[in-house]
Formats: sequence, C-alpha cells, structure tokens
Amino acid sequence: MSTEPVIRLATASDVHVIHTLVRQLADSTDQQARFKSHVDDFLKAGFSGDPQFEALLAEQDGAVIGLCLFFYNFSSWRGEPGVYIQDLVVDRQARAQGTGRALIQETVRHAQQRGATHLRLSVEQDNETAIRFYEALGLKESSNERIFTASDDDFLNLAEM
Repeated sequence: MSTEPVIRLATASDVHVIHTLVRQLADSTDQQARFKSHVDDFLKAGFSGDPQFEALLAEQDGAVIGLCLFFYNFSSWRGEPGVYIQDLVVDRQARAQGTGRALIQETVRHAQQRGATHLRLSVEQDNETAIRFYEALGLKESSNERIFTASDDDFLNLAEM
C-alpha cells in the first residue's frame, strides 16, 4: 500500500542515492555528456566540515523517489540571504503526485529557518515540463538576466589573465 512521501534531510549515507538521482536528471534532460561528478564529490562537498550544499529527500514506501539539492546565497541588491535550488529530481514513476511541490515547499521552510527570503533556480531552456511546473507553483521567470559560465580551461584561464 502506497503512503504519502516523507521529506527528510539527507545524510552522508545518502550520497549514492543523491548521485544516482542527479545522474537520472542528466539522462532525462539529454545532458549526459555534462555529467562528470562522482559519489565522493557529493560526500566531500555536502557532508564535510564546510558543507557546500544540503539536500532533502522524498521517501515513499521505503524508497527514495525525489531529491532537492540546494545551497544558500546572498543578494547584495536585496541585502538578504536566499536559497538556490541546484537540482530537483522526482523519479519518473512518482511524478504528478505532488512530490516536487512538497520538496520545494520543505526547502523554502528549511531556508526560512536560516533567514532566507527568496528562492532562485535555473532550468534548461528546452525543459518545457519543468518550466510549466515552476510557473504553476508561481515562480516567475527573470526576463532581465542571462546566465554566464566559465568552466574547465576557461575557468583556469580567468585566473591567468
């Protein structure tokens, strides 16, 4: 018998399932070539003395069916802390049952306890399903920003300029 999902904070023992769910996200968005992380990366970055992220997991009937991986930021313009959702993943078989909404709601509640006043996330331009989901939750697309990145050699070259 299926029960309602339980949302809980991830621990170091969850790094394998976190890694698996993020890989599932890369696969489902045809971004496999960009996926380079390893389980140990999540252990070091999320569960060391200086954690770089936190994660909430949704469990149903003893199985993890969803993940929201997030970190805190600071808006210099607002003068307030915020939360950035890096990855939101719900297992295909568990979608359209409110799990994604529950993960975001619990992330916001968790972040509010740390003083956060706003939420940010980004989504691939062609991920129409995710875009409709975020819009249905009331998130607004920022029309005055563009995301720029530098990684690998480009990142290293910036330090050498």
